[in-house]
Amino acid sequence: MDNYRDSNKTTHRHLFNGEPLITLPNPDAHATSVRATALVFADPASIHLLEYIERIAPSDATVLIIGETGTGKELVARQVHKLSQRQTGPFIAVNCGAFSESLVESELFGHERGAFTGALNTRSGWFEAANGGTLFLDEIGDLPMSTQVKILRVLQEQEVVRVGSRTPIPIDVRLVAATNVNLAEAVQAGRFREDLYYRLNVASLDLLPLRERPGDILPLVWHFMGRYSNRLKLTDVDLSADAERTLMSYAWPGNIRELQNVIHHALLICKNGKVTAADLHLNPDFGFARNRPANVVASTPLKPLEDALLALYEQPSDNLFEMIEEAIIRTAYAYCESNQVQTGRLLGISRNILRHRLKRFGYLVAG
Repeated sequence: MDNYRDSNKTTHRHLFNGEPLITLPNPDAHATSVRATALVFADPASIHLLEYIERIAPSDATVLIIGETGTGKELVARQVHKLSQRQTGPFIAVNCGAFSESLVESELFGHERGAFTGALNTRSGWFEAANGGTLFLDEIGDLPMSTQVKILRVLQEQEVVRVGSRTPIPIDVRLVAATNVNLAEAVQAGRFREDLYYRLNVASLDLLPLRERPGDILPLVWHFMGRYSNRLKLTDVDLSADAERTLMSYAWPGNIRELQNVIHHALLICKNGKVTAADLHLNPDFGFARNRPANVVASTPLKPLEDALLALYEQPSDNLFEMIEEAIIRTAYAYCESNQVQTGRLLGISRNILRHRLKRFGYLVAG
């Protein structure tokens, strides 16, 4: 189940060519996921991050991990749990963006039998399941405001109340949250509660995108080459000099997860176990930016859109941003034939956020 992982297995950590390497338990079970399955600490920025993790992990402070999709936020959360006093307790990972707005509170806090249509049995939520351990809430910025209030109360009171009940249940849970959006900006925009933001942001971990920690690229490349060569029963795999240069010059917009997929594909098609630049199949329109001079503008599929935006900027309206946002939502929703799940996936936003926009722009009846 993609929205939830429960594991008492520790995150695997060992040295890769002398550098600390963290992997998910059974990483190959996550092949279709957008999450990173390995994280290496070779770049100076990554080494500094690991040192900070080791300082804050033994405490019970809430932790907020900020980073782009595919950078390894869950791996960092698992490492915080492993180095804490709760390491023998459960580690529960929940993707907040995977739940519909009507079910998210039941999933997090549990429900009593008969609390709503379909609640045939009493069920505990993920906060209760994480009792004595760590609860990792990924994409916490996608939660509706009403749920944010209840999470704040849980953190303050250390107890949960199931949906349909009035009886509080004591819990002992450390919360680690993650987001790929700027929560401070979300607070200013009224999409995230300021009090919850400060309650989460006791210890903040900024996980840099892969393009800003280039020292991690080749160690990760060799790690994934080793993993997939074993699966594909390849021996003596190697990386050509031109492939190495290409990998280091690419900007990795999809971060570690993209790197993993690229290496997997390259090993599938390479000849005699030798990966060349031609085997990598990197997208030149989206990735080669790290070594590009600042005054050079790439020609990308977004160029017509950029030209259209520049034309709009010449004659701006009072609500230009909302007008552009509505056009994006409207056209994507029509393209997906009014399918909310497909539209959210196409735009890279959660269904909760999409439904909020559709209601605001009048494409769904509020209720």
